[in-house]
Amino acid sequence: MPSLGADMETGTLIEWRVAPGDSVRRGDIVALVDTDKAEIEVEIFCDGVIEALLVEPGRKVPVGTLLARLREPAAEPAQPAVPLANVAVAAPVAESLAPPPRSAPPRPPPPSTPPQPLDPTRPGVRASPLARRLAADLGIDLATLTGTGDGGAIIREDVERAAGGRTPAPGATPTPLIASPISSPPTGGSDRSAGMRRAIAAAMSRSKREIPHYYLATRVDLTAALHWLGAENARRPVTERMLPAALLLRAVALALREAPELNGHWIDGEFRPSEAIHIGVAIALRQGGLIAPALHDVDRKPLPQLMDELRDLVARARAGSLRSSELSDATITLTNLGELGVETVFGVIYPPQVAIVGFGRVREEPWAAQGMLGVRPVVGLTLAADHRASDGHRGARFLAAIDRQLQSPETL
Repeated sequence: MPSLGADMETGTLIEWRVAPGDSVRRGDIVALVDTDKAEIEVEIFCDGVIEALLVEPGRKVPVGTLLARLREPAAEPAQPAVPLANVAVAAPVAESLAPPPRSAPPRPPPPSTPPQPLDPTRPGVRASPLARRLAADLGIDLATLTGTGDGGAIIREDVERAAGGRTPAPGATPTPLIASPISSPPTGGSDRSAGMRRAIAAAMSRSKREIPHYYLATRVDLTAALHWLGAENARRPVTERMLPAALLLRAVALALREAPELNGHWIDGEFRPSEAIHIGVAIALRQGGLIAPALHDVDRKPLPQLMDELRDLVARARAGSLRSSELSDATITLTNLGELGVETVFGVIYPPQVAIVGFGRVREEPWAAQGMLGVRPVVGLTLAADHRASDGHRGARFLAAIDRQLQSPETL
C-alpha cells in the first residue's frame, strides 16, 4: 500500500485493474485505493508481469502492506498464480503474504450461495466518494447510472437525480450534501470530510511541532502580467483562454531554479533536493476538506499546456479521480485564496516538503514606480519555509525571483 501523503496511515483497496499473468509497464494503473481524502488510481513504477495479487478488494490495510507480487518480464514464474481467494493476508507482515504451497487444494465453493444484497458501492463502478456514500444511503445501484463527471465518473448530482426526492433507508445515516470541513461525523456514521479533516489536522500538527517555520511576505505589481495575459487571451478562443493562476505557477517554478533549497524534501534528518519541480496545488473539495495534488515538471511546460493540465487536475480532484503519483510527488505546494477575498495567506508546510507559497487576491492599490504614483493591480505573496533547509536570506531571494519573472510575462 503506497503512502499517498504524510497524513495517510491506511488505505482500502477498492478494485484491481490487473490480473495474475498481465504484463504491466511503468505508469500503468493497476489498482484503485480509497483514502481519507479521495479514491486514488495507483500507478506501477516498473515493468514486469503480475505474478500474484495478495490483498482482496474491500480490505483496509496499513501503508507498506504488500499488495501484489511482480516479476521481471524475462523471469520465469517462481510458482503458479494462485487464486486470490486462497491467499491469506496478515498485513503488514510480509512473510504472511506468501500464497499457499503448490499442494494446497483449491478451496471448494459453498454448496449453495444465498442471494447477495445490492451493494451500491461495488468497486467496478467509477464514482466519486461522495456519490458512493450517497448511493449507499439511498439504496441506489451505481451500475444503473450514467456518470456526467470527469471521464464518465458518477458524481453526487447523478445520484440525486436518480433518487428523485427519495430519502435514506430507515437506520441509514444520511450523507450531508454540503459537509462542513470542520464538522464531526454523525454518531454511528462515517463522513469523509470529517475523516479528511482529522487527517489534515494530524499532518499539520506534526508540521508545526517538528518543522521550524519562518515566514516572509511581499507584494507584487501584476500590471505587466495581466496586460500581457489580456492581449494573449484576446487572440484565443474562449475555451483556450488562460487564467492568472497559470502565470503564477510558472513564475514559481522558474524561480525555484534559483532557489533549489526550497524544492525537495526533508527526510531522515537531511534535506534532499529535487531536480524535478512538481508543484502541489491546494484544491478545496466541494464536499469539504482540502487536497494538494501535484502538477509535474511545471518549469518545462508552456503556459497553454500548464493551463490545460491545471483545469484537468482540479476537475479530477473534485471528482475523486487522482493518480498516486499526483499525491506523492509534490516538491513544494502553492495555495491561492484570492478568489475568496483573502489578501494574505501564511501556509503550513506539508511534510516532507520544506516550503509553501501563498497568493492572495489581486486588488488595486496606490503604487509608486519610477517617481510616479498610480493605481496598479497588486497581489500579496508569502512564503513559509523550513529553517533547517533554508534561511530568510534565501527565501527573500526566491520571492524576488518570482516578482522578477512576473514582470516579464512574455518569457514565462
